Amino acid sequence: MTPAAIAVVVPAHDEERRIQACLRSVRAAAAFVAPVPVVIVVAADACTDATATLAAREGASVVPAWRRNVGAARAAGVDHALTLLADAGPDVWLAMTDADSTVPTPWLAHQLASARRGHDAVLGTIRLVSTMVGALHVARHDADYFRTRRLGGTEPRWEHPHVHGANLGVSASAYLRVGGFAPLPTGEDHDLAARLSSAGHRIARTDRHPVHTAARLRGRAPGGLAELLTALRDPSAGGGDPARQRATVGLDSARTS
Repeated sequence: MTPAAIAVVVPAHDEERRIQACLRSVRAAAAFVAPVPVVIVVAADACTDATATLAAREGASVVPAWRRNVGAARAAGVDHALTLLADAGPDVWLAMTDADSTVPTPWLAHQLASARRGHDAVLGTIRLVSTMVGALHVARHDADYFRTRRLGGTEPRWEHPHVHGANLGVSASAYLRVGGFAPLPTGEDHDLAARLSSAGHRIARTDRHPVHTAARLRGRAPGGLAELLTALRDPSAGGGDPARQRATVGLDSARTS
């Protein structure tokens, strides 16, 4: 597949402190793949702050949503993006990230290259940016995160087991074929990846060009990264078993390709 256009979809709930940095990084990645058209859509889900205003100021098309549900927000953003790109035909590439994340400049170019090699989806990795948690907690996370990587290895073709909505790409045709994002309050990215794999779509798992994501203890989705980091700090906090929470965010997930 040679994508005719790209849509970057970003769900956001009260992210006025981080949305501008996110979108500026996405705009840099979009400029890097010119002249391929890129639209940026922010699904502003139940926002009570200036997220929507700031996103529009950064050039994004903003879709209001009132679900407090990340799966529903991602789906609404994709639907709007495909409407904006209706004239591009079926060869649209959908790239996903999160409002508390920044993407590297070659991020979209790398996904496009994977699409041209025949992949229907790309599952990338993340790196934590210490914000509300210290280096010790990031190190605890990373010790588990990288445990399937060869000791001391820097091989960019690491076949990692992770799935992150903050670093995910999929062809629009494959996305629509499996039914898109389900309205799940968490794990919507894992659910989509599992259905893509079950349907036989080619999935590239890559550690090249990881996305930088805020390490914080109060997140936006239940059972997500923030709860995992809280559990790593204090296993009695958040009412959760760290092993169970790792499975939720992908640290113990089974491979889907």
